[in-house]
Amino acid sequence: MQEVATNNQKSNKKKHDAHSQKEKRGKKLFLLIVPFVILVLLFSYYPLFGWVYAFFDYQPPIPLNQSPFVGLKWFEMMVQNSTQLHQIGQVLANTFAMSFLNILTSFLPVLFAIGLNEIRNKHFKNLIQTLTTLPNFISWVLVYSIAFAMFSSSGMVNELLRNFNWISEPIKWLDSDSHTWLKMLLWSLWKGLGWGSIMYLAAISGIDPELYEAGRVDGANRLQLIRHITIPALMPTYFVMLMLAVSNFLSNGMDQYFVFQNAFNLQHIQVLDLYVYNVGMGNNSLSLATALSMLKSLVSVVLLFVVNWTSKKTRGESII
Repeated sequence: MQEVATNNQKSNKKKHDAHSQKEKRGKKLFLLIVPFVILVLLFSYYPLFGWVYAFFDYQPPIPLNQSPFVGLKWFEMMVQNSTQLHQIGQVLANTFAMSFLNILTSFLPVLFAIGLNEIRNKHFKNLIQTLTTLPNFISWVLVYSIAFAMFSSSGMVNELLRNFNWISEPIKWLDSDSHTWLKMLLWSLWKGLGWGSIMYLAAISGIDPELYEAGRVDGANRLQLIRHITIPALMPTYFVMLMLAVSNFLSNGMDQYFVFQNAFNLQHIQVLDLYVYNVGMGNNSLSLATALSMLKSLVSVVLLFVVNWTSKKTRGESII
């Protein structure tokens, strides 16, 4: 009986020690993430205090505590003012169109990654990857400078077409409202295609080489290997990236559209982020701009939960 009691005591002591070590390890891991939690609180949640401006008629430099409280005035204006409502409708149409086109072409980085992976010359492959990734690190201001030098009325392309006597009048590539969505999509693809393929190149490198060897033994050619091994292996990564893109449907950025906007294409280039900026800074209506940004945030949260629900139903796993 004494031996049994002693063994039980030793077993309980081991369990207690293991539990204590687990608690210590958990505390250490928690301390590692504390700095990142603080950064999230400071830069993601603390700025939400600015939503209070949507309930005041704030006119800088008058302090907020001296600004008149207007309640839901700006929210009512968005739905009651027909002109404002029509403009918001056009802005949302632009935002949805740009985001939808980006999602519709989200498979292009997958194809580009597969194409890069099939290049057998290592030096040529590295050259192509470098040249296609570099534009991602160029600011949109420099991108517009390149576009202006090439496609303005006196730019390189128009001058070249004139020299060949193919045109008599310069083509208005930038200062026109024709095919604005398509132009923005092409510039976005040029800038982000190489960078977007990096995730899929990493996924391809994780595919078991024995799968390809087995396929070759069975007589599969290169296209068959891509179709039956590479593409199915990339689908989980692609689906997750697609879900994240859908959840950020309204957050398609502002920099690109800000530098390319002008008086000619303003109707079809204003996405929601750019419209909020133009209302707040251009029209000096920061309170209305805050109300618009709140609307965007609420819609984005709803879309995130819809995407999460879709992920659970289709994959059995949620993304949040």
